[in-house]
Amino acid sequence: MGRWLIVAGLVLVAVGAALHYAPWLLNWFGRLPGDINIQGSRTRVFIPITSMIVVSIVITVLLNLLRR
Repeated sequence: MGRWLIVAGLVLVAVGAALHYAPWLLNWFGRLPGDINIQGSRTRVFIPITSMIVVSIVITVLLNLLRR
């Protein structure tokens, strides 16, 4: 369990550094076809369906590679 927490922490640090120093790397997130963005006069609804599917696939592949 401790090893997984260390790996998760390192991954979060790497993602945070990438977002801080190279924000253009994730400009695609939330702008893919299939992401729903509804804006009204007082409200905004954002449902990133396609982006979450991509994130899920990437995480699944990474976990399967790490497990082997």
